[in-house]
Amino acid sequence: SVSPSVSMKRLLYTIETHLIYFFLSFSLIISVASALAKPLGMPSLADKRATAEFSCTACDGPFYSQGLETYRVPMALYELNRARLVEAMLSKLDKTNTGIILLQGGKQTTRYDTDHEPIFRQESYFHWTFGVSESDVYGAISLPSGNATLFVPRHGLDYEIFCGKDPSCGMVRDKYGVEEVLPLEQLSEYVTSQLYQSDSRLHVLSGLNTDSGNIATPASYDGIENYASKMDSETLFSCIAELRVFKTKPEVDVMRYTNWVSSMAHTEVMRSCKVGMMEYQLESLFQHHTYTHGGCRHMSYTCICACGPNPAVLHYGHAGAPNNRLLEEGDMALLDMGAEYHCYASDITCSFPVNGEFSSDQKSVYE
Repeated sequence: SVSPSVSMKRLLYTIETHLIYFFLSFSLIISVASALAKPLGMPSLADKRATAEFSCTACDGPFYSQGLETYRVPMALYELNRARLVEAMLSKLDKTNTGIILLQGGKQTTRYDTDHEPIFRQESYFHWTFGVSESDVYGAISLPSGNATLFVPRHGLDYEIFCGKDPSCGMVRDKYGVEEVLPLEQLSEYVTSQLYQSDSRLHVLSGLNTDSGNIATPASYDGIENYASKMDSETLFSCIAELRVFKTKPEVDVMRYTNWVSSMAHTEVMRSCKVGMMEYQLESLFQHHTYTHGGCRHMSYTCICACGPNPAVLHYGHAGAPNNRLLEEGDMALLDMGAEYHCYASDITCSFPVNGEFSSDQKSVYE
């Protein structure tokens, strides 16, 4: 038989054990219920930035490349730029500020009154933010979440006959790694949905380029004038212009590639240069090498192939002085040329004797 004291101890132990299991189970149920009750929020800006930095390092996710051995530019580079931009904007504004950043991409133009379309090159601020190559696209970033939305034009059959079928919104989203892609005709409706709070702001780009004296053009579409009272055209430009000065490591890597391609092209031009050639042939060789071997379709600026007395003209090579001098014995060549890869530029200048040998005077000046 068991004594009453032992039975009581067993009973108390059993009750205590059940109570412990009950409270543990109850705590677990409360934790799960609390988690389920919370909306599945988007990652914080810090998480976005960390994820983008890792993806850039691993080249994980979508990327831009011209194929073969050309450099792969991770789209996470632009996700990182957007995270930096939102952080900078919120540091200038109230951190609870709501609204959107709205940028307008470059437009495809034609040559004067003809139907010829020059090769499109994206507007630089828009490209820095989204990495989008196509024309006539808008982009928005929600504040304070940092979620990015692209608005792409939908063309008709006439366009498809000449330029091919439009990619679906899902294909564009996968290509550029943004949160959402919508048809351009939904832009006005989207802006309205984002500015419903009384203190929401519409941030557009407007500011002076001190090099050119030109003004960055703010985004515009039919109906945007209805939000004039909510529009902020000052904060965005100062933030994004400052951020573009300080390159991230992924940006530096792209620039290193672009400068490597241009350096190799300059070397090839030096090997090929000889008396009796034309300046424009040096330009042609440079462009051929950077595009053929580096995938660089654009130049960073008009190529300057100045030989003989022409280096005295700082921006020689324009339409009035189009790299058209014959290379003569004793000439020095000053070549200022740089290719561009996915809107990241190089700028390299070098000087050498066109016949491959320095005269004593040329060597003295060169050294």
